[in-house]
Amino acid sequence: MHRDPLPELPLASLRQDYMARGLSEADLDPDPFRQFAAWFSEALASGVREPNAMVLSTATPGGSPRGRFVLLKGYGRDGFHFFTNTRSDKGRALSLNPQTALTFGWLEVERQICIEGRAEPLPREAVEAYFAKRPRGSRLGAWASEQSRVLPDRAALERLLAEAEAAFPEGAQIPAPHAWGGYRVVPHAIEFWQGRTNRLHDRLRYRKTGDEWKIERLAP
Repeated sequence: MHRDPLPELPLASLRQDYMARGLSEADLDPDPFRQFAAWFSEALASGVREPNAMVLSTATPGGSPRGRFVLLKGYGRDGFHFFTNTRSDKGRALSLNPQTALTFGWLEVERQICIEGRAEPLPREAVEAYFAKRPRGSRLGAWASEQSRVLPDRAALERLLAEAEAAFPEGAQIPAPHAWGGYRVVPHAIEFWQGRTNRLHDRLRYRKTGDEWKIERLAP
């Protein structure tokens, strides 16, 4: 079968030199969660679009990887929290292999945070409390969408939404679907990446050793 050639893209010539600032060991808070809060606050103040957007990476027991964006909706020393349909592709992947990674990419401030850890289900009461705070449309959408299921067309999704709207009319309480849940990623490593000129970036990683966090510098 004849196929038209793909358009050529100037990928090899795309370069951005990072020169905004550096990152030294003296800059870091001894507590990685406080350091995360400081960088997140700076990203928010700098106008980074959706600073809580993060790539969630999972792998099957056989080692097949997959990444997708999700939104951070809470954090603490117990971990980094997000919510999703537990029957989705990511939910099924985490049930089989809870080892995961989160990546925040804030290119506007030349920063990246990489988190490695283990995903654990959040308590049901935490899931329901967060679900109750979501906009009505988002709550209806959670009932309409069996996430990751194959659909014949967009119209099928619109019909499911109409059914949800009929089941929960305006003013009615909308509970969290049974399959809708949340996870906390309990980290064992958190890397703070600061872009530097000539690709000699600063990479400082907190690594959990027992109850302590050790800070180590990585080659760029």
